[in-house]
Amino acid sequence: MNRTDRLYALVEELRAIAPRRRSARELAERHEVSIRTIERDIGALQQAGVPIYADVGRRGGYALDKNMTLPPLNFTPQEAVAMAIALSRAADTPFARASQSAMTKIMAVMPDRDAAAARELADRVRLLERSEPVVPQFSAEVEHAINSRRVLRITYQDRFESWTERDVEPVVFLCGSRGWYLVAWCRLRQAGRAFRIDRIKDATVTDLPAPIRPFEDCAQDIPDLVTRVPAL
Repeated sequence: MNRTDRLYALVEELRAIAPRRRSARELAERHEVSIRTIERDIGALQQAGVPIYADVGRRGGYALDKNMTLPPLNFTPQEAVAMAIALSRAADTPFARASQSAMTKIMAVMPDRDAAAARELADRVRLLERSEPVVPQFSAEVEHAINSRRVLRITYQDRFESWTERDVEPVVFLCGSRGWYLVAWCRLRQAGRAFRIDRIKDATVTDLPAPIRPFEDCAQDIPDLVTRVPAL
């Protein structure tokens, strides 16, 4: 795990258990680093504005401001397992990391008895996996660009194996039969395009704001277009 991923994991872990605390030793053991490394990581997060505070003493440790935590949830063990199954399918989507943190939060705030029952039930469920590991398709830059509505500068390989560099205005993520696409307004072509995520080789988020464009205006090259919005 690199430092960026570890910092993210630390915040999510402290958020999930708040207002309870984790000691530096516990965090170091969980992330397989030294206590000093954890202390430096926590210091960096505090300097970045993350509301982590420390209590000294034998029962002390690090905790996250409870205002950034979830209220108690009344998931049944069956509902928790159903959520785990659904979220496990997000491994090769733009929301893989978010799905992992969501499940951590759900389990952390469930009553101990229900959480134990959910884990026991989950142990009696099996999912078929691919024989080869799934390679994440999504870079943090692509995800950040669509979240922040920023112009994305990409190096892209088209279906004819030609490479181009272009600035695009992200509009939506699109899931199709061949994988995930970024539907965007291409400033090079001055038209809407659907870019296969696995063909984006380099991506950089610029400081340029991306105008809000209707999805229908950018979907001309998507054949037999039938889409739906996820239910929330």
